[in-house]
Amino acid sequence: MIKDFARKRSINVCIVNTGGCNGCDIEVVSALAPRYDIEQYGIYVHNNPREADVLVVTGPVVLPWKKRLKEIFDKTPEPKVVVAVGACALSCGIFKEGHVYGPVDKIIPVNAKLPGCPPRPSEIIEAVVSIAPEALAMKEKMLKEMESKNKDK
Repeated sequence: MIKDFARKRSINVCIVNTGGCNGCDIEVVSALAPRYDIEQYGIYVHNNPREADVLVVTGPVVLPWKKRLKEIFDKTPEPKVVVAVGACALSCGIFKEGHVYGPVDKIIPVNAKLPGCPPRPSEIIEAVVSIAPEALAMKEKMLKEMESKNKDK
């Protein structure tokens, strides 16, 4: 019961790499390491977008990922919050002239943009934590609405 309470009020993140050099992915994974310990802020990483409150997207959107990214975004429950991490996710970076569709915000709406090649783990944590109050408030509102509906039945 306590575990469910904590999980419902924590931020669940799904990391999506849509192409690129994986430099940003390495920095995101570093945020999970004991030095930065993203879980101390109540942020947990899941591979399933259906459990995610926040999508952290890295890399430019390459052509095979164009449709897939939209599908993943659609599978993410409300409230949908997206953080675009790195220069490639924002402007395609060094892959601008390659076989890429474009930046992340050309396909799905982006709530927070984090430039850098690659951004530091502390900056990634700061970006997720900065949008956390907005996401948690929307999530809490939805939970209360669900509870009131269940009470009425």
